[in-house]
Amino acid sequence: TINIDGLAVSWKRDGRLLASGRRLIVPVATSADAGLYVCEALFNNSTAKPVEARAYLTVMEPPSLTVQPKKKIFADLDRNVEIPCQASGVPQPRIEWYKDAVPLSKLANTRYKVSSAIGLTVRRVQPGDGGIFQCFARSPAGEAQAHTELVVSSVAPTLLSPPSDQTVTDGDTALFTCQNSGAPKPAITWRKGVIASGSVQVPRFTLLQSGGLQIQPVSFQDSGEFTCIVSNSEGTINATAVLTVWSRTVISVPPEDRRVIKGTTAVLACNATHDPRININFKWDRGGVPVLASSGGRVSVRRGSLTISQTWSGDIGDYTCSVTSKAGNDSRSARLEVIELPHSPRSLTARLNDSDSRSVHLSWLRPFDGNSPLLYYVLELSENNSPWKVYLSEVDPAVSEVSVGGLTPARTYQFRLCAVNQVGRGQYSAETQRMMLREEAPSAPPNNIVASGRTNQSIMVQWQPPPESELNGVLRGYVLRYRLAGLPGDYQEKNISTPETNYCLLKDLIIWTQYQIQVAAYTGAGLGVYSSPVTEYTLQGVPTAPPQEVEILAINSTTIRFTWNPPPQQFINGINQGYKLLVWPEQSPEEVRVVTITPDYPSSRHTGLVSGLRKFTWYYGSTLCFTTPGDGPRSAPTLLQTHEDTPGAVRHLSFTEILDTSLRVSWAEPEDKNGIITGYVLWWEVPSVKASRVERSLSNSTLQYQLTGLTSTTAYIIQVAALTGAGQGVVTSSTISTGVPPELPGAPSNLVISNISPRTAMLRFRPGSDGKTAISRWIVEGQVVKEDGKEEAWRVVYQKDNEPNADTLEIPSLTPFTQYRFRMQQVNIVGSSPMSAPSRLIQTLQAAPDSHPSNLSLVSATQTSLRFNWKPLLESEYNSSPETVGYRLRVWRTDGDGEDRNEDVSGGVEATEATIEGLSPWTHYQVQIQAFNSIGAGPWSQTVAARTTESAPSGSPVNVSAEAVSSSRIMLTWSPIPEAQRNGVIIGYKVLYSEKDSDGPPSVQVVEGDKNITLLLRSLQKYTMYALQVLAYTRIGDGPPSTPVLLRTKEDVPGPPVRMMFPEVRLTSVRVVWQPPAFPNGIILGYQISYRLHSRDSLRWSVVEVGSNARQFTVTGLSSEHTYVFRLIARTAVGWGQQQEALVVTTERRERPQPPRKLSVPQDEVEACQLHLYWVTGGSGSSPLRYFTLQLKELPSGPWKTHTADIPHNVTSWTVDRLKPFTSYKFRMLATNDIGDSVLSKETEAVTTLQDVPNDPPVILSVKPTTTTSVMVQWKRPTEDSINGVLTGYRLYYRELPANVSLPITVLYLIFCPVDMLLNRLFFVLFPELKKFKRYQIVMTSYNIIGESPPSAPVEVSVGEAAPSVAPQSIKVSALSPSGLEVTWDMPPLETQNGLIQGYKVHYWERENQNQTEKVKVIFVPDTQVHLTNLTSYTPYMVTLTAFNTAGDGPPSDPRGARTLPSAPSQPSYLSFTEVTGGSVNVSWGAPVTPNGQVEGYRVIYQPTAPIQGVNKVVTVDVKGSWQRWLKVRDLIKGATYMFGVQALTVSYGPPIQANITAQPVTGSPGSPVEMSITKTSSALTIHWSEGDTGAAPVSGYVVEARPSDEGVWDSFIRLLPADSRSVSVPLERLRSGVSYEFRVIAVNRYGYGQPSTPSVALAALSERPFYEEWWFLLVMALVGLILILVLVFALLLHGHSSKYKACGTGKHITPGEESVTLDNGGFTSLELNSRTLNTKNSFLKKNGTRSPPRPSPGVLHYSDEDICNNYNGAVLTESTMLTEKPTEVSESELTDSDYEDEQPKHSFVNHYMSDPTYYNSWKRQPKGLKGTGSPFAYEECATVDTEPYYQTVVTQHSTGGATNPPGSRTPVTGFSSFV
Repeated sequence: TINIDGLAVSWKRDGRLLASGRRLIVPVATSADAGLYVCEALFNNSTAKPVEARAYLTVMEPPSLTVQPKKKIFADLDRNVEIPCQASGVPQPRIEWYKDAVPLSKLANTRYKVSSAIGLTVRRVQPGDGGIFQCFARSPAGEAQAHTELVVSSVAPTLLSPPSDQTVTDGDTALFTCQNSGAPKPAITWRKGVIASGSVQVPRFTLLQSGGLQIQPVSFQDSGEFTCIVSNSEGTINATAVLTVWSRTVISVPPEDRRVIKGTTAVLACNATHDPRININFKWDRGGVPVLASSGGRVSVRRGSLTISQTWSGDIGDYTCSVTSKAGNDSRSARLEVIELPHSPRSLTARLNDSDSRSVHLSWLRPFDGNSPLLYYVLELSENNSPWKVYLSEVDPAVSEVSVGGLTPARTYQFRLCAVNQVGRGQYSAETQRMMLREEAPSAPPNNIVASGRTNQSIMVQWQPPPESELNGVLRGYVLRYRLAGLPGDYQEKNISTPETNYCLLKDLIIWTQYQIQVAAYTGAGLGVYSSPVTEYTLQGVPTAPPQEVEILAINSTTIRFTWNPPPQQFINGINQGYKLLVWPEQSPEEVRVVTITPDYPSSRHTGLVSGLRKFTWYYGSTLCFTTPGDGPRSAPTLLQTHEDTPGAVRHLSFTEILDTSLRVSWAEPEDKNGIITGYVLWWEVPSVKASRVERSLSNSTLQYQLTGLTSTTAYIIQVAALTGAGQGVVTSSTISTGVPPELPGAPSNLVISNISPRTAMLRFRPGSDGKTAISRWIVEGQVVKEDGKEEAWRVVYQKDNEPNADTLEIPSLTPFTQYRFRMQQVNIVGSSPMSAPSRLIQTLQAAPDSHPSNLSLVSATQTSLRFNWKPLLESEYNSSPETVGYRLRVWRTDGDGEDRNEDVSGGVEATEATIEGLSPWTHYQVQIQAFNSIGAGPWSQTVAARTTESAPSGSPVNVSAEAVSSSRIMLTWSPIPEAQRNGVIIGYKVLYSEKDSDGPPSVQVVEGDKNITLLLRSLQKYTMYALQVLAYTRIGDGPPSTPVLLRTKEDVPGPPVRMMFPEVRLTSVRVVWQPPAFPNGIILGYQISYRLHSRDSLRWSVVEVGSNARQFTVTGLSSEHTYVFRLIARTAVGWGQQQEALVVTTERRERPQPPRKLSVPQDEVEACQLHLYWVTGGSGSSPLRYFTLQLKELPSGPWKTHTADIPHNVTSWTVDRLKPFTSYKFRMLATNDIGDSVLSKETEAVTTLQDVPNDPPVILSVKPTTTTSVMVQWKRPTEDSINGVLTGYRLYYRELPANVSLPITVLYLIFCPVDMLLNRLFFVLFPELKKFKRYQIVMTSYNIIGESPPSAPVEVSVGEAAPSVAPQSIKVSALSPSGLEVTWDMPPLETQNGLIQGYKVHYWERENQNQTEKVKVIFVPDTQVHLTNLTSYTPYMVTLTAFNTAGDGPPSDPRGARTLPSAPSQPSYLSFTEVTGGSVNVSWGAPVTPNGQVEGYRVIYQPTAPIQGVNKVVTVDVKGSWQRWLKVRDLIKGATYMFGVQALTVSYGPPIQANITAQPVTGSPGSPVEMSITKTSSALTIHWSEGDTGAAPVSGYVVEARPSDEGVWDSFIRLLPADSRSVSVPLERLRSGVSYEFRVIAVNRYGYGQPSTPSVALAALSERPFYEEWWFLLVMALVGLILILVLVFALLLHGHSSKYKACGTGKHITPGEESVTLDNGGFTSLELNSRTLNTKNSFLKKNGTRSPPRPSPGVLHYSDEDICNNYNGAVLTESTMLTEKPTEVSESELTDSDYEDEQPKHSFVNHYMSDPTYYNSWKRQPKGLKGTGSPFAYEECATVDTEPYYQTVVTQHSTGGATNPPGSRTPVTGFSSFV
């Protein structure tokens, strides 16, 4: 371990010790401190040698300039000048010089020399040497610098090299020179135009050291003038140059790689954008070799694009487009490839396959691929000369042979092959030889074999041929075999040798036997396979033998028993459905009773009973067996008699000669003898005395007996019964008292109805007195009460005999859902009692209908629908609510096919007719109807048979096949349409044929008769694919066509090629082009081009053949300026066709031809659809014409259209067809040669085609019988385009349609009518040829002068019954009730009924709302009145009536109207409250939504919801009139909640609308205004206030209320002041004199009225007494009044009317708490006039802006004590205010006041003073005999603005104590009350 604590370190320099320590610090180093420093280290007290380290310290000094230049040095030109600059430092600094911030080393100026001794020497100073020179001294220690300005003697600037004009391309660099000299050095500035372009720092613009300007890159907008400005202190010079910038030339549309098909044109587009001021050049090359335009135009360059026509493989290569110009060059490349269709495969051969008879082996040689790889081969075959079809669509291109399988035997085949590459499908190979496969037997059985039993001995078998593909030969016929099913045995066979037959009827079969049937087809090679067996039964037959060993025996008096054995099974001929037991009375053979017995198979002996027969009656009995087809023969009838039985009760038991000890009893024979009456038994006895019974047996001829030895005044029971051999019959009993003749019984009482069901009810009663004899019969009568309250007559509903002690009866046979009352009477031997009082009204329960609608009959039939009508149920037959009743129709086919259909009839209970849609035409149906309701359905009606009318067939002929006979003929065959789809009698067939994919309508050939099923079509287009269809038609129309059969006619030679032209003609060559023949008539195999000199022998032709795809050919080696004849023909497999020939001149001087001239159309050659056009041929332009083009224009405004585009060049006339009749045209033409088209010729004059027969008939819209021998026909006019001329009129044809008879169509009527009078509707009368109750078919045609249109679609109509032609007469409509009207009428006149009227239809609706409210009610004869119920109250209704019969409805009557009676209204529509304060509220309400009458007024009732201080006050206010719907109520208690109700009044009050309101300002309303004060002047009062709390919304205004001292109620005084008001002035004239007033202010916002302010002090108005308050006026008036009273009293005494005053005194006692006051028109009691001024200008006295009335005088008042009397006697007044206080323990008291106005707002005396509250205080009422019980309270109403609504006001006030009225007090008037 080393201890470094003893280590000593020291520093030395130059051997001199400097310091000790590990670190040496030199505080401020100077150059004197530089040197070598040594560090020594040694241990103390150690002899070891010290260790040292050395370091050299170098001290650097920053440079300092020892010699500096002056700040400015002046120099003369061409003299040397020195600029001194020397520096010192450690290390020695380096001197560097700068001139104008550029190092001198960069300037490389040889005249500048730098030396260390001097500095810088500038030799031969030049002006450019002037500037700032800088001297920098630099070393590692730093740098120092000095500068000076060298000023050269001043020299004006000069341009050594001025700028010159530059032209550059966009994007290049532009350089302007501007070398200059001058002293001092000039400043350089460049400007463009007059605007500085900036300094060196501007982008793209660089200022060079030489003064030049560089622009890089140049932009197009840099074009213009650039000016170089050179300036120093001695002057300024400038020079200008122009910069022209060209847009760079670039290829904007480069060529693209193209792949074109050989022979087509290739266009390599190349376009460039360039500066329009320069020219550009395009150049194309291919592989470096320039591409030059050819002289023939095949290769051309236009606008840069390279066009190569007639491309071929030599054109393949890379093409480069180069563009050159002064503004740049560009080039782009693209590749052109030429491909073509592959060639046809060669050497295609076919041979039969030895191992598979249904396949063929094909082989071929691979073709040229057209420079594009083969994708696949397509193999086509032709089967039996049918069109070629693809058999293998994608054969592998690598193979060259293939096996074709799946072919059909006995058919011929041809094959062809083509290759497909990217270009498309190449030419087909040559077709193989046609080969036929061997014929085979069919490999499939016939299809869809259906067997159906036709009769009980025949079965119809139908089938369809085997599939065509499995016939394997020519179908020769069918073999059908059959035998009994399930039994061994041989088949029986039938050979059908005609292949067209596909059905067979097997006859002479066994009845009801199952057969097994099979069918097979056969060809020439043999019989095919049999179908799967089908089984079918022959139909059932009726039994041919009756039941065996029939025994018939009567087993009692009402039942006969049959026993029998079944017929032998072989004679039943079907399924035994059972037996029918037939019984009929000997004397009434038509009353056959039939009982059906189900067969009992296990038992051989059958038994059946027939019950319910009449007793002791002779009957015949017989039985039969039946199957589904019908009944078998009856057994021999047996005569027998039912057993004798006891007789019924004797009839008419009566008593006569009633004495004390004897009486006579009489009776009649029983109604039901039930045997031979052998006698009678008579008993009599005293009741309860057994020993008194006496019996007498009497002979059968005795019908009365005298009883003797009776006890006087004793009651006897007398009984009589008849006797037969079977015993004693029913006993008839009665009670009689001797000596006391019987009396009429009393009426029953206390009728009670219970146990009510739909058809029964239990009647309990208390019998009346029996009339001293037994009750023999009870009779119950019922009365039906309708819904409208109408009561029907009473009728007997039930009788009960021989129950004398009955007190309960069950009434049967009631009508369900019917209101009944019952009454009854009892009958004894004397007679009938009076009727009892009726019972209460009851209603029976609902039940299903008991009956069905009656008179179900067929109204009309269409092809798919049947319309029926019926008589609906009577209202009494509904058995339920009418809304739930409806009708249901059931329809089914008579032949049993299909399912039954049930259809509910819309229209409800009043429906009388319905249509069943969706039926099959020409089909028999059975129809029934039933009624139903919510409980269930009623019985079905009797069946009605109907048949739909004939229709067009719904199916098409089947098995349609066609065979091409030649190139223009096809044989078509078919099978008849199936029976179920015929829909009528098939008249014939129509064959529709057209070219496949043709847009036009098909051609039609008609085949008459339904037996003809073949047609040979002729004159067809050759080798054309036709679509062939067949349809059947009836007299109604055509059925649907069959599925199209496609067949091509056979090949033929083709027509001539078309469009033969010579577009390129040279001196020695011609290129001819053409299009295939318009009629190729087959597959074009090639073309032959022949040509020769026109002048040479016509037989010397040069001939060239080309392929079928060729469309052009170039002929070379011709002679120039010669005319050649060219001939072109095409070839099919049949041979060469027709030729096309043309002339051509080998010249290059060709031009377009001249147009045709002198176009004309002779008028005599104009027809309806065609005309002849003539012209003169124009010049050919040294190029022969090829064809003409014809254009036409339909006048007046049609466009020009091309009509014919290839008129031959060698004709000068043409037939223009396909024109419209009666249409104007213009024509023009142009000629075409090889160069092109000529100009258009001049137009022809307008030519109008002739008229033609109309194309379309009118459309019959409806045919409706109008009388029994006339109909109305309505039709639609034909369209204008189809009239083809001027329509002259219409013809109508008709024929009768009896069954199976077809009458000829006969002209009915011919109508001539000008065209401006042709109508859509025509009424005409059919002449007597028409017969009633016959059906007719009507068709219609339109015609003009040329002829007649085709007939319209036939319409059928039944003649014999027509709808009534006149409406019901004398219609009256009257109101019955608020919901009912009564309508009465008379029948239409008999001669207008047109048949038997069935009933009437009553249409009724609300007058103002017909569409939504119209209803129909059907009434049936003989009724001629109806009650319309469930109507809206007080509503005007309109009613029209129509009569109807089976033919339909007659015309409606004119509407008649009536209004239903009014009833109570609905509640008001709304109830609202406004101006709610602590003591008042304004109540408003809306009119009733359904007033149900004229609103006479309203009743307002209000009361607190809880008693106030123990009192519950109810206030009633009647408001008269409908116009006022508001009320101001002022007697509310603050904070109390009130319930308000309002009712409307018509004939009675309706229901109320109710709402609650609390009498306090609503939440959010303002607080009370503050600082209320009032000031008074001599003419006005001024009220002041300040705004208080505004509430939840800003204050919208203020209301001022006043309270007169004589009334004490606050009322509105001024309303409504603006929100910013703080004071208001009131003229004193508005205040009543002598009355003091208090005022307060209420703030209002959108929430309502706020709290009122503190009332002001009371102030009084000036008192000015009017004249009528002077003492003298009052004295005179008092005297006059006294005289009048005396005269009145005297008159009353004279006339004895004091009783009225008595009545007043004896009326209702008036309690102190009850008052009644009426103020109405003329109903015032004594009145007192106050002393105050009335000012008509005072707004305080105005109401609704109405002028105040004149002051009334007492002379116009009517005084009547009778009013007072009536009032206090409790008379009910129409308008009253009823105020009721109801203390908790005391009785209710009422007060009634009048408080309303009349409905009309005119002012009578009373009305005005009632409506203006200020007048209330003018009159005081002082009733006699009354003492006031409360203090008087004033009432006022204040209107502040003229537009304020009128408010009726009610004011009441509670009083807590009773006090007598002080003198001068008034009885409270309307709206004022006081209470105890």
